[in-house]
Amino acid sequence: MDSLKLAVVQFNPLFRNVEDNLKRIAELTDDLDADIIVLPELCTSGYFFLSRDEVAEIAEPADGRTGMFFRDMARSRQAIVVAGFAERSGDRLFNSCLLSIPEADELHIYRKTHLFYKEVNCFDVGDTGFFVVEDPLRDVRIGPMICYDWRFPEATRILALQGADLIVCPSDLTTDVWRVAMPGRAIENKVYVAVASRTGSEKRGDETLKFTGKSAVYDFNGKELVGAGPEESIVLQVEIDPQQTRDKSFNPINDILSDRQPQFYSRLTDRT
Repeated sequence: MDSLKLAVVQFNPLFRNVEDNLKRIAELTDDLDADIIVLPELCTSGYFFLSRDEVAEIAEPADGRTGMFFRDMARSRQAIVVAGFAERSGDRLFNSCLLSIPEADELHIYRKTHLFYKEVNCFDVGDTGFFVVEDPLRDVRIGPMICYDWRFPEATRILALQGADLIVCPSDLTTDVWRVAMPGRAIENKVYVAVASRTGSEKRGDETLKFTGKSAVYDFNGKELVGAGPEESIVLQVEIDPQQTRDKSFNPINDILSDRQPQFYSRLTDRT
């Protein structure tokens, strides 16, 4: 298989209303013809939690209703599904995303490494580390991360070093700064980058978070292949060719991974 059909879903999840959010996701993806579907961060629950108790009321284990909903979606759509959700594991709570391959029973779970703003009062720091999931049938290697992880170039670099062709980033973005950085992440690692953001706003007490939408897919040279507006509910669709990311050279001599000099980079870890 050469090109793959990638779909990025943007919408406005309702806060703490899993049932209606799952219905909306089903509607938006109904009859969708795609090989990969990427949904936003915490797309089943909304985002602006203020306490662990609030998250605990709605969080689910990976094999709970939400996980099975997306596993069934992957099978019925015959597409890899990536979706953000609030995960409960014992007494721990994570801002997670799952990756479901249609032919597999296992759900791959990534737990957000870098917590943003008031997430630190609600979630535990993710303990999965960064990893790549390979789907031999579709010949694609996908590296998941979540929203604020984009601020840290180490995240995308380790995924590239592990062989990712496509980095997927379920997000609930509140600024446009990422639109400067993410094309660079694609260029510096020669990978596709898919950002599934959300729209709308959530008011808690005296504070309102406004989400900026503008979901996008960037190619391995940092070009925006497709993008959404700030407020629309939409499914972006584009074709990608993962094999084009695997040769990391950009001229007959230079290769962005083999040219690295890690013996010098290690000195940075001695600085505080």
